[in-house]
Amino acid sequence: MLWVKSFHLIFMVTWFAGLFYLPRLFVYHVMSDDAASRARFKIMERKLYYGIATPGGLLTVGCGLWLWLGYGLGSGSGWLHAKLILVAALIGYHLFCARLIYLFNHDRNQRSHVFYRWFNEVPVLILVAVIVLAVVKPL
Repeated sequence: MLWVKSFHLIFMVTWFAGLFYLPRLFVYHVMSDDAASRARFKIMERKLYYGIATPGGLLTVGCGLWLWLGYGLGSGSGWLHAKLILVAALIGYHLFCARLIYLFNHDRNQRSHVFYRWFNEVPVLILVAVIVLAVVKPL
């Protein structure tokens, strides 16, 4: 199970790398003022989302399910329930990013760069909470 746990962490890092950088691309995309730049950002966002973040997320969840099946839920696993709620929130964030990519691809974004700068902080907060829950197991 240590191999599975190792891959779970590796894929989690990959997933978060994508989720950390994608909103930063949105910031640059909103601030771009020429068609060539906007077209380049559309390609970068699509490749980051579908080529890095989504596979990382799927493999993270897959390894996490494998770990859950291997270890199961026992008494004192409140931390895991809390972690699973945060993972569900992160999946929602990930899917919302797909919606934003769709809007950018159709030139229908209506949010400012300031929104995306704050939006970029959501996965940071989730990451901190998940790591604390997994390591400290306070619940």
